[in-house]
Amino acid sequence: MTRAVSLCAVILAAGESTRMGRDKALLPWPPPSPASQATSGTFLSAAIRSLAPFSELVIVVAGKNEANLQAVAYAEGASLVRNPEPERGQFSSLQTGLHEVLNRGRDAAMVTLVDRPPVSPSTLQALCDAFNTAIAEGKWAVVPENEGRHGHPILMGREMMEAFLRAPATASARDIQHQHQIRIQYLAVNDPRIRTNVDTPQDYADLSSSG
Repeated sequence: MTRAVSLCAVILAAGESTRMGRDKALLPWPPPSPASQATSGTFLSAAIRSLAPFSELVIVVAGKNEANLQAVAYAEGASLVRNPEPERGQFSSLQTGLHEVLNRGRDAAMVTLVDRPPVSPSTLQALCDAFNTAIAEGKWAVVPENEGRHGHPILMGREMMEAFLRAPATASARDIQHQHQIRIQYLAVNDPRIRTNVDTPQDYADLSSSG
């Protein structure tokens, strides 16, 4: 498999999961089915296992839930960094994670959200291949899309990382991507999981029933 040079995976997991009612990072994955209540991990452990083969290291951005995520993150060989002000929103967690990537001496990141089922290895491979080519051609990032909708993970080089880090904490990732759209390559993938969000108990139930 091909990994991008110095690529570091970042999993944003600092949210309070208010709509879910419990920490989404620790939801069982795969979800228990009517036929079997057995599960082999959590959303967080599945995300780490999914991204680890395609990156040099995996960083989990936690918030007030740091103590609850430590055991899972460390058991899977990931690093953990805390967003000191998670109440500022998801963009602040992104900035926290990207700061840590640069502090670790890496110059590229693969960023995803913890509340998404892991995408397929073939999707990750396609993104890495596209990223290596795009960076060589002067692009700053590769964003997957499926059925016209953008998703995660997003792969970005140093220029895109620095654009996010220069932005005020009140900005959003979407705003910054829009400002630099000419520098982004959008890659169509046949993987609906790149755009699947799990925000509520009903979302999780729907995901469980779909297998």
